[in-house]
Amino acid sequence: MVDIMKNNILKFIFLTLIAATQAHAITADEIIDGYFENIGGIEAWNKLDGIKMTGEMNQGGMKFPFEIASLKDGRQFMKFSFQGKEIKQGVFDGETMWNTNFLTMKAEKADAEATANQKLEVNDFPSPLQNYKGKGYTLELLGKEEVDGTETYKLKLTREPLTIDGKQVEDISFYFFDIDSLVPLVTESEIKSGPAKGKISQVKLSDYQEVDGLYFPFSISQGLKNGPGATMVISKVETNPVMKDSEFQMPVEVVEKGSDVKEDK
Repeated sequence: MVDIMKNNILKFIFLTLIAATQAHAITADEIIDGYFENIGGIEAWNKLDGIKMTGEMNQGGMKFPFEIASLKDGRQFMKFSFQGKEIKQGVFDGETMWNTNFLTMKAEKADAEATANQKLEVNDFPSPLQNYKGKGYTLELLGKEEVDGTETYKLKLTREPLTIDGKQVEDISFYFFDIDSLVPLVTESEIKSGPAKGKISQVKLSDYQEVDGLYFPFSISQGLKNGPGATMVISKVETNPVMKDSEFQMPVEVVEKGSDVKEDK
């Protein structure tokens, strides 16, 4: 009888401990709250109006300088120098999205669908995780997963649908947060169009450093999961940079009178 009572007591204590552990299990919102607290505080991030990064990119052994600018109003560009020429990609002036054609070295306007998808990201500066509920997004904690030898929390973020080839498709990203520091180490998403359609795009973030009270990753590797990619090593981060409108505007070709030659302005 005494043994039965002891077993029942031990069982009760065991079940109570399990219940207490489950009651205090971390949630997706607690991870996000901890993340922003650890990188400077959500209020400071909400006040941020722009970010400008400069550094060096290494792609397949080739290294070249780059500059990335992203503003709260949605304007952005990536600029890099290659073989003495300046190339801009992913440029958005708030209305028009354009890129530099690598063959002609001329600016080309993106199609209406790509531009419409880009406009959806205007509210995601500097991160879609920031105030995600107010944007109508959903976030789900899928559990723990080991990534490159580090235990992480895996979160699934679902944003507004994208339009691809005239059809709406889900816009889902997966974030892998270090369970100790609560900063994202990896993000993954499925590529929806182009030659790599159906494959997984992966971004690895590391070397977080403080700039004006906020923490940014100073090493960013981006490419296909288990495939080739490029690594960006950041040398400088500027918060709230002063940017000229002309840096985002698409160059206009002008035909000189009496000549068939066109110039970009």
